This record gives sequence, C-alpha cells and structure tokens, in this order.
Amino acid sequence: MKVLIPGPLLSYTAVREVDATGRTLAELLADLDRRYPGLRFRLIDEQGNMRPHMRCFINGQQVLDTTRTLQPDEAIQFVQALSGG
Repeated sequence: MKVLIPGPLLSYTAVREVDATGRTLAELLADLDRRYPGLRFRLIDEQGNMRPHMRCFINGQQVLDTTRTLQPDEAIQFVQALSGG
C-alpha cells in the first residue's frame, strides 16, 4: 500500500510516499515502524490510539480505529493537525 507521510515526519522516511503492508491499520503501523524506527510512536500513543495532533485518512475518510481492516488498493494518508490562533 502507498502511504503518504506528513512533512514534519519526513526525517524518518526521507520521502513523502512509502510502501507498507498490513491487514489492519495497526499492522500497517507496525510495518512502518519496522522500516522506519520511531515513526509509529509519532503517530500512535502508548495506548494504541492516534495522537491528538495526528489524523489518518483512508480513501479520503478520517479513521481513528487502528483495528480497521485494510484492502491492498486503499490510499492511506497521515496528516499533522495544526492549531493556534
């Protein structure tokens, strides 16, 4: 699967789009962490939940559940949320 990485996390991957595999979002995140150590911790907290400032979109829809099943042709994008005033 192709996974789009947000700009602030390019120090882990060095490229904007990477390949990863997994039957669920959690498995995909584990695969990303094997390939790019430390990346998962920036996306997921210690309880296995998406960090408050990170968003995951699958086929353009926001997904918070890391147990969500994935299909090989789905588009996955991680986005860092911005806040402030």
